[in-house]
Amino acid sequence: MTPAGAVKRDRAPRFFTGLFALFPLTLAATIFLALLLKAFPLLSFKSLSTLLFSSAWQPSRGHFGLWPFILGTIWVTITALVLAVPVSILTALYLSEYAPARLKKIFQPVLDLLAGLPSVIYGMWGVLVVVPAVSRYLAPLFGRQSSGYSILAAGLVLAVMILPTIISVSVEVLNSVPLTLKEAALSLGATRFEVTRYVVLRKTFPGILAACVLGLSRAFGETIAVLMVVGNVPAIPRSLFSPAYPLPALLANNYGEMMSIPGYEAALNLAALLLLIIVVGFSILARWYLVRISRRAA
Repeated sequence: MTPAGAVKRDRAPRFFTGLFALFPLTLAATIFLALLLKAFPLLSFKSLSTLLFSSAWQPSRGHFGLWPFILGTIWVTITALVLAVPVSILTALYLSEYAPARLKKIFQPVLDLLAGLPSVIYGMWGVLVVVPAVSRYLAPLFGRQSSGYSILAAGLVLAVMILPTIISVSVEVLNSVPLTLKEAALSLGATRFEVTRYVVLRKTFPGILAACVLGLSRAFGETIAVLMVVGNVPAIPRSLFSPAYPLPALLANNYGEMMSIPGYEAALNLAALLLLIIVVGFSILARWYLVRISRRAA
């Protein structure tokens, strides 16, 4: 077959595979446009700055301030990451560098089990265990009073939920470091800890960061478990022991109800659009940072 004939026969597979490759981008654009069109009626008579930075949430009076929900989302997500990331990375380092093979075989099914549990199971655990612990022990320890339904409770539950994801991806990344690289460092007199710190972690930092971003994406969008323990109070949180109302909980609690109120559905669609923009924005920033790190390492 001539080269020209081979090129012609290759056009159809290339076209169809490229068409399917465009599907995720098309889907994302469609979701964005659908939410924007649904939110437009509210944006047409209220300024975006008023909607984003107002703390007044009174749908029956036409007040749709989203600032408490934005802060609630950020507080809960950052709390979960601060609690989950150090534990995840240290656990992944132990499993990849120090743990015996028998222990690794036990840990992997446990991580898979935790990752596959429904969100409502974590929510029930949070209501039965985490909320009373925050109310009875943690809040008095810091001189605070709390019902237990708080940012800290939601952060603890969410941290446990994203632990398996970050640990599993981090272990895979850490195991990708060539054994010859570690042996070379050991042959130069480095200790096991020094090899882990100066060779393994530096080599795999972009991959570990990607694992944390994956956990961040899940934390931003988690709904049921957070909704059950965060308190769902539309007010600006003042501390970790304050209740909050993240954007996913707002959508899950209210969408489909009270649609007779003018602007209510548009406000909820604006909240969904805002959540989409936050998640995509964090992902783009993380991707940009990963590319910079990779170029610098190269």
